[in-house]
Amino acid sequence: MQNFTMDESFKAIVNDSFEFSLLRKEIESLDLLSEENKLHLLHENRSVEATILDSDFNNRSYTLKIKGKRYTVKLESELDALIEEMGLSLGADAVDNEVHAPMPGLILEVNVSEAQEVKEGDALCVLEAMKMENALMAPRDGVIKSVQIAKGDAVEKGMLLIELEAI
Repeated sequence: MQNFTMDESFKAIVNDSFEFSLLRKEIESLDLLSEENKLHLLHENRSVEATILDSDFNNRSYTLKIKGKRYTVKLESELDALIEEMGLSLGADAVDNEVHAPMPGLILEVNVSEAQEVKEGDALCVLEAMKMENALMAPRDGVIKSVQIAKGDAVEKGMLLIELEAI
């Protein structure tokens, strides 16, 4: 859950070779229909059909098939670029059993409790950092082993927030 502005920009990196900048208003103006793993896009009177072969929501990476060709698309927001520039990490390299604070901030919400079952991608908590709300997601399916935070807590980069155990 992030706060977005209408002029927020994104970077789409295709096959690790091509970069495109997109504004949120441009994305929202697309005429897009989706059904299961199929997408149909109508933009500037051109029709494009795509099949989603793979999606990694946590890492914002998608593999699409368009006209028989495979494309890997990685999306990056302004926040992602800023975090990378600052040498911080969103915790993707962290142990799958632990969720750590990717940066200093304030806990706005805690959405889980001990012994609760979660699925990969479920929002565990919301961290406000750099004037943005960031939902921290479950890195995998599991059961909440411990919750080290509460609403209103100030946290430091790298601090253990939530521990999971395998189901």
